[in-house]
Amino acid sequence: MDIEMKTVRKLRVHWPISSEIFTRLTKGEAEAFQDDQGIAALLQALAASPELGDFGNYRHVFESGVGFEGFTVSEGANPTLGQVGQRTISTTLAFTTYFDAALEDAAVDRIIRRIVEIHPWEVPVIELSGPLSVSCTALAAAYDHQAAS
Repeated sequence: MDIEMKTVRKLRVHWPISSEIFTRLTKGEAEAFQDDQGIAALLQALAASPELGDFGNYRHVFESGVGFEGFTVSEGANPTLGQVGQRTISTTLAFTTYFDAALEDAAVDRIIRRIVEIHPWEVPVIELSGPLSVSCTALAAAYDHQAAS
């Protein structure tokens, strides 16, 4: 059985969410994505960048997870949450998507700049991986064979 692999880069963005949205998401309430203005803006940025989350017959593919992020604000910062010298714990959404590893640097730069523009944090946490491989095709031939049996 062959599985086709595609060389991609991973883009992960950490996004603050309210305790209410955190609770709703952990309960499986997917509509909370649209009810939170920040997450909705992030999803719109994904939709406006067709290079992101392209898996052939599937577009705008992303993964998310909720959790906590901790930090201490240093002197000179202008935090959205927390105070200088204070240890702060934030409820956070980790949003992950992928794009073709051959995408030009200028296009990657535009995507990241757009995320920074809409991100509520003074210093957004944005992770960008080097090339890695992900599966990109369904095993249609295997399914067709099973259906014919």
